[in-house]
Amino acid sequence: AKVTLKLECLQVTGSFKARGAMNRLLGAEGGAPVAGIVTASGGNHGLAVARTAFAAGVPAVIFVPESVSPEKVAKMRRWNADVQIVGPVWDEANEAALALSRSSGAVYFHPFADPLVVAGQGTLGLEILDDLPDMDAILIAIGGGGLISGIATAIRARRPDVTIIGIEPEGSPTLRACLDAGEVVTLPAVTTKVPTMACARTDPRIYATVKDTVDEIVLVSD
Repeated sequence: AKVTLKLECLQVTGSFKARGAMNRLLGAEGGAPVAGIVTASGGNHGLAVARTAFAAGVPAVIFVPESVSPEKVAKMRRWNADVQIVGPVWDEANEAALALSRSSGAVYFHPFADPLVVAGQGTLGLEILDDLPDMDAILIAIGGGGLISGIATAIRARRPDVTIIGIEPEGSPTLRACLDAGEVVTLPAVTTKVPTMACARTDPRIYATVKDTVDEIVLVSD
C-alpha cells in the first residue's frame, strides 16, 4: 500500500490545532475578545490559542495538566500567554479554565467541542482530498474528537466511500468507549502518558458526528 502523511507538525504552532483556534477567533461575534481568551489543553491547543491571542493582541490564560511538555509551556509563554498548571489530567485543568471564564469574562475556546473549532480542523480533510482524490482510507488520531469530527465531515461530503479509521490510546479510549456503550460515557480512569490524546469524556455533538461518519476506532499502546 502507498502511505501518505499529512505533516501538521510543520504548522506554525506544531500541530493542526492552529486551524481550529484561529477559525474560532475569526468566527467570534464582535471580533477579538477584549477580556481575552481562556482555554485548557494538553499542550497543542494551548499553543494554538496562545499564538491566536498574540496575533489578535489580546491576553490568553491557558490551563494545562501536570503531564504537559515543559517545552510547550515555554513556547506558550513566548507568545505572552499566562500558563497555569492544574491537576494530573486535562479534565481538571478544564474545570479551572471554565471557572476563570465565568469570573473574568474571558472567552473560552474549547479544544474540540466547538463547531467553529471543528470546522477549522475540517480544512485538513479538504486539503487531503485535493492532494489525494483517489485515496482508499484515512487514519486519524483522537484525543477529544474534534479533529476526526472535522475531517470526517469534510471527507464524507465529497468522498463517502473512503474508509475512516480513528486511532486512540488504550489508556484513553474516549470515543471507542462511547461507541461500545451506545452513548456518551466518562472513562473511569485515563492512564495514557500522551497528554494530547488524554480525555475522559467527549462532547455529545462530537460523539454523534463520529458515530455517523467513522467506520472503526482502533486502540494502540503508548
